[in-house]
Amino acid sequence: MQQMRPFSITAPGFAGLNTQDAPVDMDGRFALESTNCIIDKFGRVGTRKGWILSNVTNVDLGTAKIESLGELVQTNGALTILAAGGNKLFRLSGSTLVTLSYIGGGTTPTITASNWQMAVLNGVILFFQLGHDPLVYDPIASTTGYKRISELALYSGTVPLGNCAMSAFGRIWTASTGTDGNTLSWSDTLTVQKWTGGTSGSLNLHGVWPQGGDTIVTIGQHNNQLIIFGTKQILIYNNPSDPSMMSLVDSISSTGCVGRDTVSNTAEDLIFLSSSGVRSLARTIQEKSAPLNNISRNVNDDVLTYIVNEGTNGKICSAYSPIDSFYLLTFVNSQVTYCFDMRALLPDGAARVTTWTLSPSAYHYSLSKLLYLGSPGGVSIHDGYYDNGVSYRMAYYSSWLDFGDPVRTSILKKIIMTMFGPTGQGVVYKWGFDYVSNLGSQTEDLTATAPVAEYGVAEYGIAEYAGGVVVQALVMNATGSGKVLQVGVELQTQGYPISIQRVDIYTKDGRY
Repeated sequence: MQQMRPFSITAPGFAGLNTQDAPVDMDGRFALESTNCIIDKFGRVGTRKGWILSNVTNVDLGTAKIESLGELVQTNGALTILAAGGNKLFRLSGSTLVTLSYIGGGTTPTITASNWQMAVLNGVILFFQLGHDPLVYDPIASTTGYKRISELALYSGTVPLGNCAMSAFGRIWTASTGTDGNTLSWSDTLTVQKWTGGTSGSLNLHGVWPQGGDTIVTIGQHNNQLIIFGTKQILIYNNPSDPSMMSLVDSISSTGCVGRDTVSNTAEDLIFLSSSGVRSLARTIQEKSAPLNNISRNVNDDVLTYIVNEGTNGKICSAYSPIDSFYLLTFVNSQVTYCFDMRALLPDGAARVTTWTLSPSAYHYSLSKLLYLGSPGGVSIHDGYYDNGVSYRMAYYSSWLDFGDPVRTSILKKIIMTMFGPTGQGVVYKWGFDYVSNLGSQTEDLTATAPVAEYGVAEYGIAEYAGGVVVQALVMNATGSGKVLQVGVELQTQGYPISIQRVDIYTKDGRY
């Protein structure tokens, strides 16, 4: 009697999603679908966290989305989350979203959009948005009101109506007005209302862009350098702490940035979305005019399609979480988020990536180590394993596996999946042959009778799970035959994390 042949996938999906390469001969560590998943710190495909709305209903916001988020750090160390949505400004106070009102002395500013970029300096937070008067919230003056920067005492010069803004090197930097996309302006030191005199100033970039004219998309800072992102090029300046001594030290003529809110600062790098994919600033500088790799290499065609689909009126936003070590990139109108695991890149320079159906309209990673999300009806926290109390679908599908003998038909006899999850969690296991999407399936529940002692409990992070965690090697007597096989898992979350540790497949040899 012919013996069964075993084939194992340890840490299935460890290399992340790959929709770029042909499925023939793809490394078995890749996944062809990895929806609402992360690659956890133990290298397993598991469920992502969800979101919890942090505020009660605000009648001024209603069900409109929060589209901008920021955090004021006051001089006494107090932290306050500020938000914008429905053409209004808000302050989060406990579970209350407080509407801010205009307290200046003139005509109330006309706010027609909520696409603000916020910058903090010297105990106040500033709001910049294309075509709008820059605004300021100062909790010393009022905890419920805002005014124009131009209405502050000792205001001088003219604050630009910039679309991007940054607080760095002791001053405010802004650029990209509706009529001028080539001038970078900065305030005096520690003085948000002084835009003339002192150390304030501006820099016109006409003639500086190495490949001719460009437009400033956003600005950033890294390694004590000022980074200016154009649509097609990047400029890097030294000595920004003293603008009179600031000098161009480097330029990148091969790539730029396609979205103001796609730039996220990690401890060692700046990650941003270019017209050719997601990139690392450090690696782009190293590769100079001929960047060969990008972080989104394994899903790049899909990412570029979403850029086109968002169009000029779309919104793309991002966040980096140092606790989770991932860069999130959300195409808001398309309602898809890419999660790039930044713990360690693959040998080709790409990050391991999964996709989420969770699509926030804004992000902010707080100094309190919480990731805040812009959601319909308010500000949310990235936490738990429901989407505001609602279950979501997690799905993993392997690449197509030929068991090392692509010309022989294999007869499937058994699949054993080792999973972590809560007792009673329903799981749908699926399999199919020869690139056909009609898959066989079997539904099982994780039970408390699993032999937990066989596995290294501490090694696999049991402490992350609630009571009733199961380490289960679930056996399925599967059927069918073919030259290549795909296996998959689908489930609806029940409020706890679930992860896949191992897949063992048993076959018998069939015909050549």
